[in-house]
Amino acid sequence: MKFPQEYTLKQIAEIINCEYLGNENFPVLGMNEIHVVESGDIVFVDHPKYYDKALQSAATIVLINKKVDVPEGKALLISDDPFRDFNKLTQYFRPFRASNTSLSLSAEIGENTIIQPNCFIGNNVKIGKNCLIHSNVSIYDNTIIGDNVIIHAGSILGADAFYYKKRPEGFDQLRSGGRVIIEDNVGIGALCTIDKGVTGDTTIGNGTKLDNQVHVGHDTVIGKKCLIASQTGIAGCVIIEDEVTLWGQVGTTSGITIGAKAVIMGQTGVTKSVEGGKSYFGTPIEESREKLKQLANIKKIPSLIEKVNKI
Repeated sequence: MKFPQEYTLKQIAEIINCEYLGNENFPVLGMNEIHVVESGDIVFVDHPKYYDKALQSAATIVLINKKVDVPEGKALLISDDPFRDFNKLTQYFRPFRASNTSLSLSAEIGENTIIQPNCFIGNNVKIGKNCLIHSNVSIYDNTIIGDNVIIHAGSILGADAFYYKKRPEGFDQLRSGGRVIIEDNVGIGALCTIDKGVTGDTTIGNGTKLDNQVHVGHDTVIGKKCLIASQTGIAGCVIIEDEVTLWGQVGTTSGITIGAKAVIMGQTGVTKSVEGGKSYFGTPIEESREKLKQLANIKKIPSLIEKVNKI
């Protein structure tokens, strides 16, 4: 998430009421999760296991719960609870704004786009030309939709990320301040759910088609001309490259990459990153030819045992 203007380190520290290490005029341009940070961004870290990763990341401002040496060219925000204060910044720069109308006055709707009854279109939503939004679709704030997009009934774009920190009193949610970006010529089936990014964008590329009841997790990036069949569940921070096919009831773990033109057969559990241009099946995932050979060999076990017993 980029801020609307450049802030100083001192200004950010005042917003969350914390100490800082570094030049008080050090520039702060935005905030992001560690996998998408850029120079000028804030990243948070609250566990010693990940200190080095955060301090050595592209982020130039680290929100951390321990005073450490400041890396060259960077600055620190010292907090007793970085998770809490990262949430404070999200709420400050991207606060929830209640709507009192089903079509926000700040929404931009392109020429020849049709929006069927009972849809909700949130604040600052942009929808391109020649789109068709069927009934009971909810499009949350700041979502961007390109041209020639079809969204079928009951789908929801922009719900919060499923991202929690366990506390003694229960689970504390990491606030979502990102967006959903739908590029041109995308088709989204009925009852699909596409979560917005925590601080970045959840993106679906040009020409990709989603069947009914598909879930796309936060900050996931789906490439161009992909096919995703019904009841597929894609976790957060997944990269799906161009022209990938996911058949029905595929599930993925978070933070993986599926290479271009890969085919994932139905009910496969994608437990790790996989190369493009191949077909995969099973849980744990393997190339489909190898997995099917294994299954065929398993079927031979009873006859083999019978032969051994006869010896």
